[in-house]
Amino acid sequence: MNTKLLDILVCPVCKGPLKYDKEHQELVCRPDRLAYPIRDGIPILWEDQAQKVERFPDESF
Repeated sequence: MNTKLLDILVCPVCKGPLKYDKEHQELVCRPDRLAYPIRDGIPILWEDQAQKVERFPDESF
């Protein structure tokens, strides 16, 4: 995932920062507990495509 792209992407629900989860190929919003999939290198930032999560890629996030 391009780090410059990560700097400008935000959660479509709360407009907060997203954290890249390389293992699961997702962008995670900790406050909303949502994980947005990355398909073929493209982040899918639609709320209806997000999954609820309990795990976080970085606890200091």
